[in-house]
Amino acid sequence: MASTRGFARPYWVALRYMIVATVVLGIAYPVAVLGIGQLALPAQANGSIVTVDGEPAGSSLIGQSFTDADGEALPQWFQSRPSAAGYDASASVASNYGPENPDFIAEIEARKAAIAASDGVDPADIPVDALTTSGSGLDPHISPAYANEQVARVADARGIPVARVQTLVDSFTQGRDLGFFGEPTVNVLQLNVALSQLEG
Repeated sequence: MASTRGFARPYWVALRYMIVATVVLGIAYPVAVLGIGQLALPAQANGSIVTVDGEPAGSSLIGQSFTDADGEALPQWFQSRPSAAGYDASASVASNYGPENPDFIAEIEARKAAIAASDGVDPADIPVDALTTSGSGLDPHISPAYANEQVARVADARGIPVARVQTLVDSFTQGRDLGFFGEPTVNVLQLNVALSQLEG
């Protein structure tokens, strides 16, 4: 009998450990983290959703397109950075093209020509983030330079003074994280939501 109990003991220890670990790590810990997130950072914990009139318009963490049914850029909206993922949040991906890949070069030239035509700018002055995709394909931000480039086109399409649109862009320009990480950025979705609420 003693030898049988000695043989079974490691299994009972393992079973008890599994139950305790499941309760602590599989239930208590996730519930605690969820609770802390909902209390301390509710917006971020719920996906940083941007709403318009109480309805979700998207997430400030995920880029999206502002195009018509044919994929043509709508002139009354600020345009996001190009996406290799088609702005599909379930398919985050980069193009993985090398800088001398013919397909990559053709894409850059096509984007450059389209932006130069729509925004009325010199192709040489178009910011690099307007032409290239990000590593995730879902970058929600553009550079202030790209946002500023679009101001005249958006103002004209909406019949709003350029100065008013420029002021809006300036107010949505975010500085470097902690004052020195990264570069200044503009969140396109948040900017376009604010733009939609302007009179004009």
